[in-house]
Order: sequence, then C-alpha cells, then structure tokens
Amino acid sequence: QVQLVESGGGLVQAGGSLRLSCVASGSFFSLSIMSWYRQFPGEQRELVALITRTGNTTYANSVKGRFTISRDNAKNTVYLQMNSLKPEDTAVYYCRLQNFRGTDWGQGTQVTVSS
Repeated sequence: QVQLVESGGGLVQAGGSLRLSCVASGSFFSLSIMSWYRQFPGEQRELVALITRTGNTTYANSVKGRFTISRDNAKNTVYLQMNSLKPEDTAVYYCRLQNFRGTDWGQGTQVTVSS
C-alpha cells in the first residue's frame, strides 16, 4: 500500500520562497520516478518538475530557473524548492510516484502567492 503525504504549502508574498516535501511509504521509492504537478482552478493538472531515480531532472518552462526538485532516497522523500514565487504559481501542488507497479498521487497541498 503506497501513501504519499505532501507538506510545506502555504501563503507567501510574491518573490518569496517555499519548500514542498512529499514522503512516500510502501513505494519502492528508490526505483521510482518522482514528480510534482500543479492544478489551477478549473484547469487540468500540469507537470511542474520530474526527477528520475538517478537524479536527472525536467522542469516546465514556466518554473525553470526558479524551482528545484530533489530527492533523498534514504528518507523516501522528494522536495520542491520554490523561489521567486509569482502570483501565477498559485495552485494545488501534487506529488506523483511512478514505478513498475504503476502510479500513485498525494492528496495535494495549496500554494498561494499574493501580489
């Protein structure tokens, strides 16, 4: 049974920073691709950042240079460091795990950036 628990969301002013965390259990974490998605109100969920089991990363153009995804396999945790936040980053952020068993999602954490 896989469980993904996100934390670290909140309300910040434009230009501020947040670090999201996602802890996975029962997940074969070290063999998994981890990613962060976000969903704006009334829109489809979109990929923000992805990290492979070997540490290769991919970012959406909208966050490149501002966000950094990382993982700590010893802690079964993936992080999203978000700097220089903009109001348009406001969304619910979701953690995703992919491995040979399939895909699992976290419950989401709200990030709100004020002007």
